[in-house]
This record gives sequence, structure tokens and C-alpha cells, in this order.
Amino acid sequence: MITGTIFPGKYIQGCGAIRTVAAETAKFGKKGFFLCARSAFENILPGLRAQAENKFIITAEKFRGESTAAEMERVCVLARASGADFIAGIGGGKTLDTAKAAADKLSLPVVIIPTIASTDAPCSAVSVFYTPEGLFDHYIKTRRNPDLVIVDTEIIARAPVRFLVSGMGDALSTWFEAEACKRKYAPNLTGFCGSMTAYALAQLCYDTLLEQGLMAKTACQAQTVTPALENIVEANTLLSGLGFESGGLAAAHSIHNGLTALPQTRKFYHGEKVAFGTLTSLFLSDTSAELMNEVFSFCEDVGLPTTLAELGLAGVSDDELRKVAAKTCEPGSDIFHEPAPVTAEAVFYALKAANAEGMRRKEL
Repeated sequence: MITGTIFPGKYIQGCGAIRTVAAETAKFGKKGFFLCARSAFENILPGLRAQAENKFIITAEKFRGESTAAEMERVCVLARASGADFIAGIGGGKTLDTAKAAADKLSLPVVIIPTIASTDAPCSAVSVFYTPEGLFDHYIKTRRNPDLVIVDTEIIARAPVRFLVSGMGDALSTWFEAEACKRKYAPNLTGFCGSMTAYALAQLCYDTLLEQGLMAKTACQAQTVTPALENIVEANTLLSGLGFESGGLAAAHSIHNGLTALPQTRKFYHGEKVAFGTLTSLFLSDTSAELMNEVFSFCEDVGLPTTLAELGLAGVSDDELRKVAAKTCEPGSDIFHEPAPVTAEAVFYALKAANAEGMRRKEL
């Protein structure tokens, strides 16, 4: 059996890591095009310009808020016109995905600087595109993973805690989806089966969340950098990124995509919807009561949604949930990597069962 595993070129994390940008990007050239989320443009870019001094030239542009194909094309035009030697993305997942896709199209190195730990996008060779209205559209696989990822945990600790918790929701799916792919011999994003390394990292991701997730949330609420925060940021960003990409995707992310079919869910973060997708996936197979309790308890402890109402779907109709299930099970969906047979009807029932369990537990 052939296995495949992929990694970013270099990963740097720690308090004050932002101060390494100038030295670490020097190998890519003298001109950098920086795509910045609005807050990063205002709060981080000035410090990077001071770092750059005469070392390299920064051309910067504000990200327009949605990772659409049109936004990626706009960035390509601007980066090409600037004569950039590399592209850097600074911000959240959608900013980073757009920067990765633009760099891939222009065959340029890409530097990723996340300002939140809300998804596993920073390390991956995947860019997700949405419609201008926020509906999941498609994703592309770039030719290589980011050349450099720099994660400053001091910046992460200053961000709203909801971002960190959302990242834990995204990371929560990693082991479950990798395990499904392992059992099914389903391909990961390389097109091959996952490696022993990938599955071990996925397991480590899950174990780290359970052991240190709540402590990391407390640290982030206090805007402090602690070992628990460092470990959860690494789990959300590196372990989850390596785990999903080299372990494989299955039900949880497909259910997330399905949930985007309902406009009520679009104000909720990617990881919040993925977390409910993970809970739903537990009802697609013979999950033990012990594991079911462990996963629901974790979500409750850190503040991830365990009911549809917590995703804006209080009073959701069966017809609406069937739309979610239909989109979840579109041809080519990763949900078919699950070992058990999957149908739209089964997903519909699992959504209702996960919601019922979440509501039952709230009444205890």
C-alpha cells in the first residue's frame, strides 16, 4: 500500500514570533505582497514595515472579507503588478486561503501568519472558496503547502476567545475523520492512504484537546500565554492541519458544508459548525456511550455548540434539515470516506439525533 504525507516547509510558533518575519522571509526575495485582514492591516502591518526597513519592500492590500474566486483573482492582479517575490497572508482562515491560492496561481512562495487559531488552514495545501453570500462553493489543492508559517501566540492570546474555541471545534474532527479514513482505506488529500505518522498526529491532536482545552480557554480569556495555550494553538493549527490533510477528511467537514446551505448558520464560525458535524458523525456509526459522553462533555466544557439552536437553527424544519443532508451528500463528498454506508436520509436522522442528545443533556 502506498501512503502519502505532506507538511509545510517551516513552522515557527511562540510568544513574539512575529519579530522573526523579516529574517525568515529574506530567503524568498526583496519584494513581498502582504494580504491583510482589516485588523492585521491596522495593528500588525506597521510593525512589519518597521522590521522591513531596507531589507525588503512591502506592498500591502486589505482582504475584502470573503474567500471567493473573484477575490483571489483580484489579489493575483495586484501581486503581479507589484513585482512580488512572495505573497504573505496575515489574518484568519479566509484571508490565508486566498493568499495561498493566489501564490499558487502565480507560482510564488507563500508565507502564512495567522492572527487567530480558529482553523487548521495555515499549514495546509487547501484553499476553500465560498460564494459572495457565504455558501460553500468548492476547494482547490495547491501544488505545495505553505513555505513558511509563523504563529505568534501573544497575538493569538489577544484575539477573542471564541476564535480559539472555534479552532478547537475544527481540531476536534481531526482524529474522527482520520480514523474513518484509516478504517475505510480512503485517500487523504495526497490521493494516497494516510501514514502511521498522520494517524498518530491526529490522535495526539484529540488527546491534547481533551487534556488542555479548558485551561487554554481560561488563559486566552485572561489574554495570557501559558503552556496550555501554546499546546492548544499548536493542536488547532499544526496537528489538526497535518492530521486532516495527511489523515483524511470524512463526515464532520461534509456536514459543515451542508450546514452552509441554511443562511441562518452563516454567522457562525467554521469550527463551530465542524464541531456539530463531529457530534452528528457519532450517530452515523456504532459509537460507544463512553465516547459519546466524552465528546459531548468536551464541547460543553469549552463552549462549542451541541444543539442546532446554538447554530441559529432553533425551530428548524425537517425540510431545511433535508437540504443540509442533501448538500452534505453531494457526489464526491468526503462523507463517503466513512466506513459505514452513508445516505442523505441517514445524515438527516443523525442531525436530529445529535440535536436531541444535546438538548437532553442541557435538561439534566
